[in-house]
Amino acid sequence: MKQKNTAESSRLDDAARAGWLYYVAGNTQDEIARKLGVSRQSAQRLVSLAVSERLIKVRLDHPIARCMELSARMIERFGLQGCDVVPSDPDAPSSTIGIAHAAAAEMERHFNSQQPKIIAFGTGRTLRASVDQIPSMDCPQHRIASLLGNMMSDGSASAYNVIIRLADRINARHYPMPLPVFARSREELQLLHNQEAVHSILDLIRQADATFVGIGNMGPTAPLAMDGFVSLDEMRALENAGAVGEITSWVYDRDGNMIEGLTNDLVASAPLKPAGDKPVYGIAAGDGKVPAMLGALQGRLINCLITNEATAEQLLKF
Repeated sequence: MKQKNTAESSRLDDAARAGWLYYVAGNTQDEIARKLGVSRQSAQRLVSLAVSERLIKVRLDHPIARCMELSARMIERFGLQGCDVVPSDPDAPSSTIGIAHAAAAEMERHFNSQQPKIIAFGTGRTLRASVDQIPSMDCPQHRIASLLGNMMSDGSASAYNVIIRLADRINARHYPMPLPVFARSREELQLLHNQEAVHSILDLIRQADATFVGIGNMGPTAPLAMDGFVSLDEMRALENAGAVGEITSWVYDRDGNMIEGLTNDLVASAPLKPAGDKPVYGIAAGDGKVPAMLGALQGRLINCLITNEATAEQLLKF
């Protein structure tokens, strides 16, 4: 009987993987067959099984054993409140498709609360992808606030701010931060933070019931560099100072400690501090993000994580 149950569980795991690759990652049945090492006919049967067993809805609704095991190990290893590990696409281990769906599901869980909540958000590609997965909702009881502005010093805006887009989807009161990402001087930063509207938003963020942030890497491919917020010379100076990652433009080292000086002297974002009792979700995946994620975990800058199998396996090696 035990062997039969084990075989059935393994069969459903394979069906769930095939269903995820087909419905979430958009693979063809030929691609699924190659990735799972089965015939095309077997891949077709596994996708059909995922549907017949009701494993597939809009999102994957099956706790794949390996993902659940990695989640439990991550929670124990890093003292997390929660960790959602989604399947990895073998050909694209850095893909954010799966984690965007998982993050959207977690956000939706908070939005479904009838009790009024304050939810704070960072910016970035992964958060934007997550917001795009959220259905239209009516949540006037909630307030959503941005942890940082998205303006360059010349007034141009980043394409990855999520607050206004999210507010349109869920009909919630929203509070975008009316600031550039970096001030041009310490004096300007002081003036910006003395604005009454900014004071109100920072106070709202301090009361947040949940927070969702992306985790950025360092180097030429870092979001801060690619989006033009810091120059390559500034990025090299940050790396020389020991920087491994950033959250809401605050740059930190391998232990999660803030880098002294440099761009951190001019960050206009809400202060980045170790997470308390309220959930702070970090959403990231990919080999290039591992040092940044590890620093955020070591410094408890986040206390919940949404990532994929390949990334979780890398993190657990340290």
